[in-house]
Amino acid sequence: MTTLVPGMEEVDALVPNRNAELLAAGPRRLAAELRPRARRIAAAIALEVRRGVPAWARALTGRSGEIFTEAVEQAVLHVIDSIGDPDVARRDWIELLRTQGRLEFAESHDSGSLHAAARIGARVAWQHVAPVIRDTGASPQVLAHAAEIIFAYVEQLSAAAVENESLPLASGTIERRRKQLLELLLTGSPVPEAVAHGAGWTLPGAAAVVALESTGDNAAFPVELLDDEVLVDLESSRPCLLTAQPGAALVPLAGRWQGWRAAVSPTVPLPYLPSAHQLARRALAALGTDGPEPVIWCAHRLAELWLLDGDLLAAELRRRALGPLAELAGHQRERLAETLLVWLESRGGAPEVARRLGVHPQTVRARLHQLRGLFGDRLDDPDERFGLRLALRSERLESRPS
Repeated sequence: MTTLVPGMEEVDALVPNRNAELLAAGPRRLAAELRPRARRIAAAIALEVRRGVPAWARALTGRSGEIFTEAVEQAVLHVIDSIGDPDVARRDWIELLRTQGRLEFAESHDSGSLHAAARIGARVAWQHVAPVIRDTGASPQVLAHAAEIIFAYVEQLSAAAVENESLPLASGTIERRRKQLLELLLTGSPVPEAVAHGAGWTLPGAAAVVALESTGDNAAFPVELLDDEVLVDLESSRPCLLTAQPGAALVPLAGRWQGWRAAVSPTVPLPYLPSAHQLARRALAALGTDGPEPVIWCAHRLAELWLLDGDLLAAELRRRALGPLAELAGHQRERLAETLLVWLESRGGAPEVARRLGVHPQTVRARLHQLRGLFGDRLDDPDERFGLRLALRSERLESRPS
């Protein structure tokens, strides 16, 4: 049978404003099947837009609602008429979308409403179109390709409605492809060069994930300060950035982090990005920042992050290494553990340890005598001292208020 679209590799290679031409490659009989359904599809889209875009709910009533439904019907018919008809004229429709989009943007200053309406329109249209395509006996691959074309085409029209004429017509499609690329990278999925090319992004050998967290101030993230080298996702429940050069990429954000915190993973080969993302998320949840900017650089704090991993290994290390302290009363245990950690880290005498703790040297000598009685020769063994230091550091991090 005749397929609706060429192979996916060919789709990725086509410029976005040829979406209508891709539809035109489909069988004309499909257009004949869909055309009688255009009004019903348009009415369903208009209804769901009123439900799903609160900013438009009141505006799309009465005569305004009728005009909107008629405009949607014309859009649906335009797509249908593109199927099997490569000579269909599209320029007037694009100009109409631009005009309507600028009018809506001027009234509401909310281009997001236009994009939301376009996404709803694509979803509802697909719910009506998919059964018709299935009835023609199309394969699952053809269905998937048809869905890709419909959603990309609707996004193209949405972009045309809100962008200046000097901007690329399909910026919405490029943005969608960049988000898809980011999702592939963060899930560890293979990324063909063609996919990165379609997103306007060159695959590097290594990259870093910047996990983001809003501090609840409702401040918009200054994404406009980032260049095209940075992939961005601010819409998911785990917002983040991805860049091959985190140091350079974050420079424009200096002093502009109001309402946001960030944790930057080490720069790792692409297959390790999912783990890098998890590490950055863990840093956001467990660590504070030391400098003036609310940014945690994980590469500088790997030991803390390892000790905060919270797995059985760290717990078992604390249990075994610090067993001699287990029977002591809380306050006494705390004093001796603090003294032992300072002594292990400084390897100085009682005066140096006393200076760091802010107590009298004789007090330190008494505590070290107690520790020698509890741990014995373990304090002279380099491996034992290393284990004790790790265990005490882990305990301190574990008990720190979040």
